[in-house]
Amino acid sequence: MKRTRHPEQQYLDLVRDTLENGEEQTDAGTGIKTYSVFGRQIRFDLSQGLPLLTTKKVYWNGILHELYWFLSGQSNIKYLVDNNVHIWDDYPYRIYNEKVKKGKAPALTKEEFIAKIASSAAFAKKHGELRHIYGELWRRWPAEGGRTVDQLGWVIDELRKDPDAHNTLVTAWNPQYLYGMAKPGEGVRFPICHNLYQVNIKHGKVCLQLYQRSADIFLGVPFNIASYALLTMIIAKILGREPGEFVHTFGDLHIYEDHREQAKEQLKRKPRPFPKVKFTKAFKSLDTFLPAFVELIDYNPHATIKAPFAVVGGYNEKLHRAAKKPKRK
Repeated sequence: MKRTRHPEQQYLDLVRDTLENGEEQTDAGTGIKTYSVFGRQIRFDLSQGLPLLTTKKVYWNGILHELYWFLSGQSNIKYLVDNNVHIWDDYPYRIYNEKVKKGKAPALTKEEFIAKIASSAAFAKKHGELRHIYGELWRRWPAEGGRTVDQLGWVIDELRKDPDAHNTLVTAWNPQYLYGMAKPGEGVRFPICHNLYQVNIKHGKVCLQLYQRSADIFLGVPFNIASYALLTMIIAKILGREPGEFVHTFGDLHIYEDHREQAKEQLKRKPRPFPKVKFTKAFKSLDTFLPAFVELIDYNPHATIKAPFAVVGGYNEKLHRAAKKPKRK
């Protein structure tokens, strides 16, 4: 009898591929080295469970609350901090420290900064906002005339009306606010990495394909896989359908220099059965969904493998400063 290959092996194959074939690259802003391959794809049949990796423990609470943060259109880290999720802390803190250097804010340690975000709504409103990132762009894309566009809400409504639709895409790639394309002072400070996804109904089931232009294979990708698989399940629940396939397509796929040994350790481990997701309450729209409605069942991973988090990418003042227009003679 032929043994079925565990779907997590696709991810492990990518890790091995990146370790063995990655080309050395250096982040222009920090000098941190990565090893990179380009153009890869993996697929998960969601009837087999949620692809939450088992060869190391993945931070489920962070996945669930971050996805809700996106789905609800939020862009201030206070919601995450209030729910003990700190994966986004470094980016607003980096911006805050730039204000400190200019004498526009008092110096704070990172711990003091996050404590003030938690305790002061006014401080969080002023210093915890990350403009033009996922939640804002998914649910309230800034459009001409001051209006906003709810891309994800439109996708769900379109698929309700036309299950055969081919146009149901959500993008977080807005050139108006990116890199050297942005006006001075308007460049997004966080790098938009998972930038485009398309929802499609095949064989009556909801499928989703993500294009991720830049992917940290060891720390980031396990998060992204589970997050977008869960998103597929949530959309399916809203539409009254079963989830089908999650397809994850990568542009630049890389491993950080100081993650290589941890990745080698993970490759020694044997995958275990994927967990299941149960929705404990009914919901028929994005705005009635809550994280409390999601129950993770039978997650039995190997132990956590720790690795340092690098705050890299995004707007680089030296590279992306708007070019001065030549003076007319």
